[in-house]
Amino acid sequence: MRIYAKVIPRASRNEVCETGENEYKIKVTAPPVGGEANEMVIKVLAKHFKTAKSAVSIVGGKSAKIKIIDIDF
Repeated sequence: MRIYAKVIPRASRNEVCETGENEYKIKVTAPPVGGEANEMVIKVLAKHFKTAKSAVSIVGGKSAKIKIIDIDF
């Protein structure tokens, strides 16, 4: 499954909100430095979709707020 996500780093809590079909807003507490926010996005999405972290991969927008993410079940 491919989703599009707007990531908000340095939020007060980790949260996943669906904004449309295959579109999400993801809030993470990690800062966008050294890939920390991307790692937290993978962890939060894996927990949200109840799958392994290795099944979640960022395929586009690694350094942008809008990301394309593939999730394998």
